[in-house]
Amino acid sequence: MAITIKEVAKLANVAPSTVSRVIANNPRISEETKKRVRDVMEQLGYHPNFIARSLASQSTKVIGLVLPHSSGVFFQNPFFAEVIQGLSEGVHEKQYALQMSTGKTEEELYEGVVHMVQGGRVDGIILLYSRIDDKILYYLKARNFPFVVIGKPFEFVEKITHVDNDNYLAAKEATEYVIGLGHEKIGFIGGSPSLTVTMDRLLGYKDALRDHNLLLNEEYIIHEEFLREGGQEAVKKLLKRTIPPTALIVTDDLMALGVVNSLTEMQIDIPSQVSIVSFNNALFAEMSRPPLTSIDINIEELGYQAARSLIQMLENEKEPVKRIIIPHQLVVRHSCTGIDRCVEEN
Repeated sequence: MAITIKEVAKLANVAPSTVSRVIANNPRISEETKKRVRDVMEQLGYHPNFIARSLASQSTKVIGLVLPHSSGVFFQNPFFAEVIQGLSEGVHEKQYALQMSTGKTEEELYEGVVHMVQGGRVDGIILLYSRIDDKILYYLKARNFPFVVIGKPFEFVEKITHVDNDNYLAAKEATEYVIGLGHEKIGFIGGSPSLTVTMDRLLGYKDALRDHNLLLNEEYIIHEEFLREGGQEAVKKLLKRTIPPTALIVTDDLMALGVVNSLTEMQIDIPSQVSIVSFNNALFAEMSRPPLTSIDINIEELGYQAARSLIQMLENEKEPVKRIIIPHQLVVRHSCTGIDRCVEEN
């Protein structure tokens, strides 16, 4: 027979309404009372009926996650596992659950979001990407449905709560780092140009070259998917240039791993022949051979702050629109060296 809220209240010596408030983590209940009630709940094996609570409160206590439509990127790129870890921590603090939505095509993804929203399956949505001319973003905004973007929205920046890094500055700093090592022929390997993160990083790369009076060679700019195969294809194209670059800015560690694999297969030494700076600082950036110099963008914190911001919106209709910028830092390892040393060794 299931334990009831009244039994918990009786043993904890509080009113049933107090138990309900403890379950809802109401700030008006003291921490001492919360602990006493939770200890009794654990002792009795009581589990709140969240379905019944949702029906009563008109809340599902579920947050929808919209992933990129390319399932290959999601399942292979560790960025998403790390950001979801941060999201999970943020939602569990407030006893929310996560429901993921993805699709093989943009249309499938859009239909999945419509079903979540119109079916009342979620209280709010987090977009785990930011794309130019995103049909889903337009739909959510038109319906005034609560949502947060991880990344910078291409439009309505001042009207949409989003959590991002300063990707322009990060790419500029990465490029200036290799320029400081003496490199002038610097390639750029980015993701899809339809993603705002790609375009912000590309702009930072270009401005760094311009600020140092270096020639921008459009043939040094390659766009591929955020996959190892993308990095492999990109570096092969770059090495076919009449004068190949001596340094590469690669906007994703998984792509950079593909770059390392291809260069190793071609017996091109890193960093004496080609220097590499990548992004994300995922675990295998340090495990790569050589270990990759990488921009740490604090991926988990991106997810945590996105979840926290959305829940604040759900709990307070007057919550202001926010732009949260997560700090980044360049982690220097062994994939870069000075151009003078490259010339000497070659």
